[in-house]
Amino acid sequence: MPVTMPDDRPEAPYLELLVRGAPAEAYERPVLRARADKAPADRLAALERAKLLALRVRGELEGRRRREAELSALYETAHDLAGLRDLDAVLQAIVQRARSLLGTEVAYLTLNDPTAGDTYMRVTDGSVSARFQQLRLGMGEGLGGLVAQTARPYVTESYFHDPRFEHTHTIDAGVRDEGLVAILGVPLLLGSGVIGVLFAADRRARVFEREQTALLGSFAAHAAVAIDTAHLLAETRTALAELEAANEIIRDRSRVIERASEVHDRLTELVLRGGGVYDVADAVAEVLSGSVEFLEVDEAPAAAVDRSRADGHAVRDGEENWVAAVSAGGELLGALVLRGHPRLDPMDQRTLERAAMVTSLLQLARRSAGEAEQRVRGELLDDLLDTPDREPRLLRERAARLRADLDTPHVVLAAGIEATDTGTLATGPGAAHGSGPGGAHGSGPGGGTPGSRSGGAHGGGSGGAPAEDAEGRRRLWSAASHLAVTRHGLAATRDGGTVLLLPLADGDTADALARRTARQLGTAVHAAVTVGASAPVPAPAARPGQVAAGYAEARRCLAALRVLGRAGEGAAAEDFGFLGLLLAGTREGAPDGTGVQDFVTRTVGAVIDYDERRGTELIRTLDAYFAGGMSPARTKDALHVHVNTVAQRLERVGRLLGPDWQSPALSLEIQLALRLHRLASAVGY
Repeated sequence: MPVTMPDDRPEAPYLELLVRGAPAEAYERPVLRARADKAPADRLAALERAKLLALRVRGELEGRRRREAELSALYETAHDLAGLRDLDAVLQAIVQRARSLLGTEVAYLTLNDPTAGDTYMRVTDGSVSARFQQLRLGMGEGLGGLVAQTARPYVTESYFHDPRFEHTHTIDAGVRDEGLVAILGVPLLLGSGVIGVLFAADRRARVFEREQTALLGSFAAHAAVAIDTAHLLAETRTALAELEAANEIIRDRSRVIERASEVHDRLTELVLRGGGVYDVADAVAEVLSGSVEFLEVDEAPAAAVDRSRADGHAVRDGEENWVAAVSAGGELLGALVLRGHPRLDPMDQRTLERAAMVTSLLQLARRSAGEAEQRVRGELLDDLLDTPDREPRLLRERAARLRADLDTPHVVLAAGIEATDTGTLATGPGAAHGSGPGGAHGSGPGGGTPGSRSGGAHGGGSGGAPAEDAEGRRRLWSAASHLAVTRHGLAATRDGGTVLLLPLADGDTADALARRTARQLGTAVHAAVTVGASAPVPAPAARPGQVAAGYAEARRCLAALRVLGRAGEGAAAEDFGFLGLLLAGTREGAPDGTGVQDFVTRTVGAVIDYDERRGTELIRTLDAYFAGGMSPARTKDALHVHVNTVAQRLERVGRLLGPDWQSPALSLEIQLALRLHRLASAVGY
């Protein structure tokens, strides 16, 4: 509400202006009005004095209001620091308040980078230039670099005309792009060191007062406290997180140690009471809260087992499985597989490895107990090979005690390990007859010399056996014996190698069994193993003589594999095509020519059957075709038919025998089969 005073008092209009908060230029109007009214000189002088006093009062009031606003802003900044949660938000508030109180167009803050040796833009308010917002100032460069280097405030009315500063192209381009002219910069001090610079700037020439420099310095002090507080909070949080992590690790380790102690006690108890490998797997599975399985050599993942043996530790297999090799003395005995664990604590990994060691000890103990059984198995197989006139009832009883059934089809397999150093054969087809690894006849892994040059009692091979590594023979005998036990068969060492009598499952073939056995034995002994197989022996107990004949056939297959460069593989006579006729010979109890008939049926039987059913002449056409050098023109002349007829018949043959029937290997077998067919027809087979 306006204050009314008598008009004759000179201070009256100025009091009215002070109450209204009028601008400074309004204080000239009472004097100008009095002069216009031609007031006396004393009146004009009194008005001038009142004006000066009113302006002084106005200045005091403006200063008080400004200091009140500054104190309020500083109080708000201190309040922000007290509740510091986000350093970026606090620094942004400090820059905004500095810009507002100093009335500048731009305010910004830089922080020092000790690693790079410069100061970089951290927060801006009022800036519009992307280049300016990304500026980095080297120490001593520009106004900000000088403040950061000297720890003293600097101010300039016109930056580009001030020679005190080291102008660089990068800094000047950024400042010019922002359009700044007047700049005030104060250091952010933390102790005696500078951590950054706080700026206030205008896009026009301007003089910054000392009070404004002090005010900006106060904000800089708050900013330094905010940064230091944030760093302390970050360090505190990091320390707390590290302590929490360490505490969690200690708790985990305690739990793991307890589990390890529990596993140790349980494994010890298992060993003492005669538990087996599957009991060990169950105990470890319960402690590690997963599924643990013991796998035999041929069932374990080969790549993971090899890595575990080489590394000496349990290894990851896939996303959630861990594998620990079970081995002893360089021999692989199987593997423990832990399933359902994407990650495994090192202590738990050690627990799995310790369980694998206990498993290997149990396997060795079981092997020691089973060596007697293996010798018995070897003696039974030796009797089948050497004394075919044994009483079948006694053979069945002995086999039953070994959980073998000699009234089902079996296959005789001859296995030999290949040398790994010089490439020579570790065992030869001819050697002294025996059931230990090399040497005289015996039913165990010992005895005798490596072998003679002439094939022994059941030779069937020619040439001598090179000197064989004793350790390799022992490993092959051990692996073959283990395979015989798991497959309910028989095994013995003989003629410098190993012989097995394994049951043939329904749907299986002798050739497939030979290949599988070569692979399994090779994996177990870590060397190439060659395996030759006989044709199936229907009932070894009823006709023991077929076992000796099958062994001779298996050894011939073994020799053929080596001669053909297929060492390390497995095969039966049927795998060699017409060469199988030479390997198989005439089996005991079969009429002469059975092998020939099998070969002919297997090779061209489909064509013979077609001729018999349809009354066609495909066999005659094939004879003429091969006799004419595989020329359709000469074939049609020999048969006195049209060439199209020859083409149609040959097309039918291709559908019956397969698209590759004219390949060199198959055409050779087909020609031999055709000749044997003619011969068999002539002699009445």
